[in-house]
Amino acid sequence: MNTTPLFERIACLSTEAVEVLYALGAEDCIAGISGYTTRPARARDEKPKVSGFSSAQIERILAVKPDLVIAYSNMQSEIVRELISAGIEVHAFNQHHVAGILHMIKVLAALVGKQEQGAQLIAELQAQIDVIRHQAAQWTHRPKVYFEEWNEPLMSGIGWVSELIQIAGGDDVFADLAGFHSARQRIIADPAEVIRRAPDIIIGSWCGKKFRPDSVIAREGWDAIPAVRHGRVLEIKSADILSPGPSAILHGLLQLHVLIAEWQASQPLSVTRSSVAPEVAA
Repeated sequence: MNTTPLFERIACLSTEAVEVLYALGAEDCIAGISGYTTRPARARDEKPKVSGFSSAQIERILAVKPDLVIAYSNMQSEIVRELISAGIEVHAFNQHHVAGILHMIKVLAALVGKQEQGAQLIAELQAQIDVIRHQAAQWTHRPKVYFEEWNEPLMSGIGWVSELIQIAGGDDVFADLAGFHSARQRIIADPAEVIRRAPDIIIGSWCGKKFRPDSVIAREGWDAIPAVRHGRVLEIKSADILSPGPSAILHGLLQLHVLIAEWQASQPLSVTRSSVAPEVAA
């Protein structure tokens, strides 16, 4: 049952909070957004931009008179500190796994009195996860996947992406890094380690800039990697997978599954294959 919203003027410093509030039909509560907001596209025209991601002018946030600011991760800790010092109430999310994404939606829904819509959105996302997980379970072989979220330095293993790779039918070659929240802890100091782990698929998603597969292929020694030898150096747009919100499941997970299905189709006939069901198509 829906209730009266606890907050009516919310400044969202991360794109996934904006995406969720629009999906809940609570866009009227949004007083300001991050300049990195991508979904829905109309939010960029409808709402004032009050911050970047790791940087912000506090005066611009205060100017929209928020009764709540939604922040994300330790990268916004200094902004959060300044806002609290200015007397603003702040909720800082820190989701790094799929369960955390769903929990974030539940909490946001409660803050704006949209519990029923929140439960429906969570159910829809869980249904997509379950369908894709079931399809992936039909395969007898799983490709090794290297997901590169940054190239200077190399960075991989972000928690929810590692989990989505597993759900989609692959094995993240840097799953051992997925428990680290700090980006610095997920730096791959030696590029030769990627060669040693021999991924079948390389997926690039460089946050905030275009992925260049030609530069990946040209790295010293990387021509020995199966993914490079077989032309499986591919991109998923960062807006589709690197924000820990609904898009990572609705768009990122589906694209991962399609890329893994294409790999499956190239394997010997002994590999059981599945197809992407129409009901999970983007």
